[in-house]
Amino acid sequence: MDYTGLARSTIYKYIAEGTFPRPVSLGSRAAAWVESEVQEWILTRIEERDAQSATV
Repeated sequence: MDYTGLARSTIYKYIAEGTFPRPVSLGSRAAAWVESEVQEWILTRIEERDAQSATV
């Protein structure tokens, strides 16, 4: 969550929508994300932003 700047509720909303990488279960009350998957998600957001800027 610190890495993305998103709130926990927003991350889980995006997961439910299928637009954010799913976490890996570490136990009954713990989860983690694969850093490379989150980095790829962020890079995709940057590419989308840049593509929109190029068309304006």
